[in-house]
Amino acid sequence: VNLGSTSVYAVLAGAGITNTGATTISGTAGGDLGSAPTAGITGDTLITTSGDKHPAADAQTIAAKDDLVTAYNDAAGRIPATTVAADLGGQTLTQGVYKSASSLGLTGTLTLDAEDDPNAVFIFQAGSTLTTASSSDIVMVRGAQACNVFWQVGSSATFGLSLIHI
Repeated sequence: VNLGSTSVYAVLAGAGITNTGATTISGTAGGDLGSAPTAGITGDTLITTSGDKHPAADAQTIAAKDDLVTAYNDAAGRIPATTVAADLGGQTLTQGVYKSASSLGLTGTLTLDAEDDPNAVFIFQAGSTLTTASSSDIVMVRGAQACNVFWQVGSSATFGLSLIHI
């Protein structure tokens, strides 16, 4: 999935961003936050980021949103997809495309096993929502890389305090 100019964004939305607690966003890919065409970051004073906050739909955010639509459609069209249980917790998955016609959730630990292939790609397709519980974890083993994990979510994503372990 080619992310184009979205790669500098940790959070890129279409209808605003809502943050409800102290949040730290950082990473090697980028830490920018923005939303277009509907701009706005609610709770932005509680966010510490390694990137820039784009509270208005500026040219950079609009271009990134266009690239995001292309990437979203690419991820949504990937087949064949393996149907998974609504809760990914407690599972170990190898590279592939995983789909739920409705929601996806994560309580507990999801292990992504690249089987010693550093190019292994994991795509998760959620028909509606993605919700992670506080204290949920994504553990990446045997060469799995966060930059090769993609979440295609139909409507909204809600994140509890979660960790990714590489």
